[in-house]
Amino acid sequence: MMERTEFFAVLMAAIIALVIVAFAVIAAASALPQSEGQAVREPTCSEWTDGCIVCARSAQGLACSTPGIACVPRAPRCLKP
Repeated sequence: MMERTEFFAVLMAAIIALVIVAFAVIAAASALPQSEGQAVREPTCSEWTDGCIVCARSAQGLACSTPGIACVPRAPRCLKP
């Protein structure tokens, strides 16, 4: 059975790992608007992709899919002008 100090050391390690994962998720989410910014530069394109996500412009606004786990984005290309 673990001693009290060992238990707290394991608990702190788990908390630190969760904080690191949370920051990684936030960093990944903040990288998504980069593709959206490409669309703003090309206002004639209504749907585009970078190979990882697909974004579409509609009356409700901009909507993008979520990327896959191991996706490597490429240069954005227009799917529907």
